[in-house]
Amino acid sequence: MCGIVGYTGGKSVVDILIDGLRQLEYRGYDSSGVAVKCGEDIKVYKAEGKLENLCKVLSPYKDELKTATCGIGHIRWATHGAPTVLNAHPHTCTCGRLALVHNGIIENYKEIREKLEKEGCTFRSQTDTEVAAHLVAKKYAQTKDLTEAVRLATKELEGAYALCVMHNDYKNTIVATKRNAPLLVGVGDGEFFAASDVPAIIKYTNRAMYLNDNEIVTLTPEKMVLINSDGKEIPQKIETLPWEPVALSKRGYKHFMLKEIHEQPDVIRNILVGKLHAPDEPIVLNEVKLNKDTLKNLNRIQIIACGTSLHAAMVGKYLIENFCGIAVDVEASSEYIYRKTVTDSHTLVIGVSQSGETADTLTAIRQAKEKGSHALIITNRPDSAMARLADSLIPVNAGIEVSVAATKSYTAQLMAFYLLALYMAEVKNSVDKSTLTSLKSELMLLPQKVERILAHTENIQKCARAYASTKDFIYIARGINFPTALEGALKLKEISYINATGYPAGELKHGPIAMLDETMPVLSILMRGCVYEKLLSNSEEAKARNARMIALTNSDDEKLDDLFDYIIRVPEVQELFSPVIAMVPLQLLAYYIAEFLGKDVDQPRNLAKSVTVE
Repeated sequence: MCGIVGYTGGKSVVDILIDGLRQLEYRGYDSSGVAVKCGEDIKVYKAEGKLENLCKVLSPYKDELKTATCGIGHIRWATHGAPTVLNAHPHTCTCGRLALVHNGIIENYKEIREKLEKEGCTFRSQTDTEVAAHLVAKKYAQTKDLTEAVRLATKELEGAYALCVMHNDYKNTIVATKRNAPLLVGVGDGEFFAASDVPAIIKYTNRAMYLNDNEIVTLTPEKMVLINSDGKEIPQKIETLPWEPVALSKRGYKHFMLKEIHEQPDVIRNILVGKLHAPDEPIVLNEVKLNKDTLKNLNRIQIIACGTSLHAAMVGKYLIENFCGIAVDVEASSEYIYRKTVTDSHTLVIGVSQSGETADTLTAIRQAKEKGSHALIITNRPDSAMARLADSLIPVNAGIEVSVAATKSYTAQLMAFYLLALYMAEVKNSVDKSTLTSLKSELMLLPQKVERILAHTENIQKCARAYASTKDFIYIARGINFPTALEGALKLKEISYINATGYPAGELKHGPIAMLDETMPVLSILMRGCVYEKLLSNSEEAKARNARMIALTNSDDEKLDDLFDYIIRVPEVQELFSPVIAMVPLQLLAYYIAEFLGKDVDQPRNLAKSVTVE
């Protein structure tokens, strides 16, 4: 869950490394560091905390480092060892002649460390990564070949890793490899880049090669050599990246999160383009390989995801069961992978991940495929490891999402589930044509309705200011919007650090109602439909316990004015589509509360965007 970047070429390396790390800060910001080749020596600079601290450390050496043209850098989200300078990457071997950066977790590091200490290695940190530096150095002492040393060392490592390695003996050379962690090589003119993700290199090149597991690449300014785990040279597959540098700009917004919230109408349009042409035409999902016979033979569907994607999956369950009549289970990937995998060829397994690199979900998909299940992946990254595992794929086309708190990618995932559920209903003939036409018409109107919400945020800001000082928050909903309550609470927790919890409204009286008093805000997601009256009754129960009441509603019911202290109104929408409309004000509410509190909205503490470790 860290970010790594490397460069070898003709340009000054420090600026490139710092710029690359800045684009990878969403992956972690507990500490950072760089190692650069200065003459015959590798020099290492580290800092605790955010990247700006590393910039201060480097500042006195600016002139000295100007001529360095090869180096590696790291931005850390701490797993093994506290976020200190000693535990920051790059790590070196005992003699300091080799430097290494790592993203992932080395599971057998304790056994390797004990062995290396007995052989005379001196460890300085508490990290799992340092064993890799010492192990590669040991292999290099035996082989005097850096690429071969990396190849032999990785055969002893267990777990997930992406590594970039430098050595004093090798001028302008980086050796990189990966297993179960993302890594790509940017291809320039007389220069090469290594990085965990596209944002680190897109400013410099749009040509890249994605490494497969256990492949090893050796980079010099003159050439790139790719080998497999047996040491045999293999062909290179260089791709053109579908990203533009402008995607990394805030475009005048104070935070990336606010920009990304405001991009959602276009995100909805983008995912519909090419898939839904008109309400009376069938949905086109070219990369979904589910025909009528396949669907007929399905006994059930499993959806596996983590975090925000898990909440989108819960809405997906509701939609697929409603439209298709197929039983759907939703489970957190982190739980799925540690129990017996009960799937087979009659099970459709849907994996949902913004990054397509989420370690738990990747493992779960692999386990399900081993049992013969068809794997359908919903992701924002069609170039990801998860997408490459897919039997069927729905790219959500949300563009690069920089803010750690997911907003536009959540909405895009919801839209993917609407399209998938309606597509399956059309293939199965499980919904009559007039109903399908009506549903697709409503789907096409969602962008304008979201734009109406974004054009009038004054009431949301006023509500946020009124509740910014609260210590706890409860969100309640029923039916298809219970996941909306969970996601709304998660957004508030993530960026404001307020203890927020989502509940099915009917469960209040089974325990949580004990927490209600005049200090507790309760936000009711009160959308017109089959559970409206029930949720209204639950809200009255909360009001009777003196809770501070907020309504998010598309109702113009006058009696709401007496029941609620604040009312956030949204455009009218069919209940089935209300999760899309309801989520936008909840994202904004969380954003404005965090901003009023002076929190770091885009980089909340302890979090990273792409969770590439279990």
